[in-house]
Amino acid sequence: MTEKNKNQAKDWREARRLQAWELKQKGWEQNKIAEALGVSAGAVSQWVKRGQQAGVEALHRRTGGGPKPRLREAQLKELPKLLEQGAEAYGFRGDVWTRGRVGKLIKDKFEVTYSARHVGRILEKIGWSRQKPIERASQRNEAAIEQWRTEQWPTLKKSRKRKAHHSFC
Repeated sequence: MTEKNKNQAKDWREARRLQAWELKQKGWEQNKIAEALGVSAGAVSQWVKRGQQAGVEALHRRTGGGPKPRLREAQLKELPKLLEQGAEAYGFRGDVWTRGRVGKLIKDKFEVTYSARHVGRILEKIGWSRQKPIERASQRNEAAIEQWRTEQWPTLKKSRKRKAHHSFC
């Protein structure tokens, strides 16, 4: 294999395909190439055919398999800005984002539907961590709680220490 092809290969499989192509260009028979590289003659045949039809570039590793993303890159960049406005800005009760709520926002703003599981992947991709809402009553009186914690709780703790602990066997 030439130095140029070695530098271009991204992995050993790609290097093997490029080497098979180079050997074929030097006049080697396909079954001899297969034997030399430890692959089937059918594999060499496919590689040579692909190289003849589409050029040596077709032998390089292909990336980007699978479906194309439904959210464009610009929309993905816009999503954090929308989320920063808070859930209540979009008509949700309570300022907590759930995957379901984010999915609804994506559907409303970008007309793209995702499962809750995939919404979680999107949130991870844009750097949003999983959040659990703190369950507290909306009627909670923080001042009264703090007063109880500082005035009554210490006396309860002290009175418990004064009691003698007897154990019976």
